[in-house]
Amino acid sequence: MKILALGDVVGEPGRRLVEAFVPDLRRETGADLVLVNGENAAHGHGITDTIAREWFDRYGVDVITTGNHAFDVKGIDAYFRQEPRLLRPANHPPDTAGNGWIKLHTPSGAEVLFINLMGRVHMSTCDCPFRCVDGILQKERADLVIVDMHAEATSEAQAMGYHLEGRAAAVLGTHTHVPTLDAKVLPGGTAYVTDIGMTGPYEGVIGMKKEASLGRFLKVLRPRYEVAEGDLQLHAVLVTTDGRKATSIERIQRTL
Repeated sequence: MKILALGDVVGEPGRRLVEAFVPDLRRETGADLVLVNGENAAHGHGITDTIAREWFDRYGVDVITTGNHAFDVKGIDAYFRQEPRLLRPANHPPDTAGNGWIKLHTPSGAEVLFINLMGRVHMSTCDCPFRCVDGILQKERADLVIVDMHAEATSEAQAMGYHLEGRAAAVLGTHTHVPTLDAKVLPGGTAYVTDIGMTGPYEGVIGMKKEASLGRFLKVLRPRYEVAEGDLQLHAVLVTTDGRKATSIERIQRTL
């Protein structure tokens, strides 16, 4: 079984990369299911129902994960309630709109449990992701478990990888927008990477124009963030599994 996962899609440039490459990548890799983190898809902050529908209906995306920007777009909570394939972090408070996990079936009939988690270090207030995922796995059973760990701290992401070693087929980091070189399969059969890396414009600072980012470090008045425009790169990983465990994790990069 193969799972293709894309890191944070940033703004209109990131959406162009999804449109240009995801359908072909799905065919080329033989991916059974495709996961995309879409929390920055709308102008760099949040996601709209229009974007999500287009990805589901036209570009071969099966599940969309999010993170700390999940609800930035006004009114999106209604679509979270309506569309179970659009996930918000499972460790948000219990009364939060939407779902934190979903089970999907591959064309061969295998059941895959996708779980969206968010770290607590330097992030928005949320419940403990470690206890949260333990609770989910106590209740839910599937042939394969894939986790998007949306975390600021590399230590927290790595800790989650070891926490779920042997229980999840993959723990895939998102949020920092910077691809890391530590993609590997842990001894217990869990594919791991600290951050897949964003899908978007790499000419700026984590997808935003560098002038605004520099201004936030150098000035009292904080300039408004705007999505950068150049050096468009798609970053993804392809996880291959045998039964419940991963056998390989391969980095994929495309440029536009």
